[in-house]
Amino acid sequence: MNVLHIYKTCILQSQGGVETFINTLCKFDSLLGVENKILTLSNNPENNPVKLEGYKVYQSKQIFFIASTGFSITAFLKFIKLSKEADIIHYHFPNPFADLLHLFCRPQKKTILTYHSDIIRQKLFLPFYNPIRKIFLRSIDKIVATSPNYFVTSDVLQNHSQKVCVIPIGIDHSKFKKMNYERYKYWENCLKKPFFLFLGELRYYKGLDIALNAIKNTDINLVIAGANGNEKKLKLLAKKQKINNVNFLGFVSEEDKVALLNLCYGFVFPSHLRSEAFGISLLEAATIGKPLISSEIGTGTTYINIDNETGIVVKPGSVIDLRNAMKYLLNNPEVAKKMGNAAKERSLKFFSGEKQAIAYFNLYQELINKGI
Repeated sequence: MNVLHIYKTCILQSQGGVETFINTLCKFDSLLGVENKILTLSNNPENNPVKLEGYKVYQSKQIFFIASTGFSITAFLKFIKLSKEADIIHYHFPNPFADLLHLFCRPQKKTILTYHSDIIRQKLFLPFYNPIRKIFLRSIDKIVATSPNYFVTSDVLQNHSQKVCVIPIGIDHSKFKKMNYERYKYWENCLKKPFFLFLGELRYYKGLDIALNAIKNTDINLVIAGANGNEKKLKLLAKKQKINNVNFLGFVSEEDKVALLNLCYGFVFPSHLRSEAFGISLLEAATIGKPLISSEIGTGTTYINIDNETGIVVKPGSVIDLRNAMKYLLNNPEVAKKMGNAAKERSLKFFSGEKQAIAYFNLYQELINKGI
């Protein structure tokens, strides 16, 4: 079975949630016999495909970037060639350039789309993009929502509910079973305990300014590991507000990530907008067995984190609620431990890379069999 994935970037360029999802899916689906290829854009594309674990990455030259979307001329020719070799074309939404590839090239293959998020930020462009999006989504054979929460709260998904199914995102749990104790000891000596941890790219919807204000004038320690996005603004905010109980670590390696997750007291995930459709780093913290704090934004974050069971769910954007949640966990260590254990159990039960791969493999097979 040959599957062609289409997305704006890949794990070579970004450690974001969608890129991580595609990487995990391809890795596990390759074990089931799927030959995966990804067509993506790059400012400096490789001439030959890049071989990664379970898939190959084909890159086209990005000529400009607007409204969080890259565009390319050469991608059209590559898409036509690669789509002819594919049994299934798997799009990852949102990525308006993929809509154009599909509608202009009209590949005669079965199609699936993983709906990662509504379009939240680029509202000024929606009136122009909406007609294209409607035609594109109508032409897709099957749409996958990443959580039942997002499915029921997305107007776009509800409009296509007859062809939507839900497959929760899974992760590679084996990555978190081994820890580099040298890195653990290093961070243990560097950071003041106990601390809450945030991991991920510092994007506008992550709510980290809310987290900084929540720890202001308290003895709650916060560690922020990640880069890009609003990093400079957040550091400036902390400096201006004299918030000294925060550590910005910047980008960290996989070994450091596992060490920090094991070392932290709890995991804080203050994303306050629906752009945060799932929250893979929240799931990673659950896998380690940490109590979780997240916001109720009607997305997969509340599918991972069940209020008063695996952690605490707070009102989005509420500094007071976030502060009180962290204080409560610190003041109730036995409750925090119990929540962390429940989070780990839920992660292992519902969110494995193996289960995700099998679900997608079965969906691919279903679509191919319908075409016979």
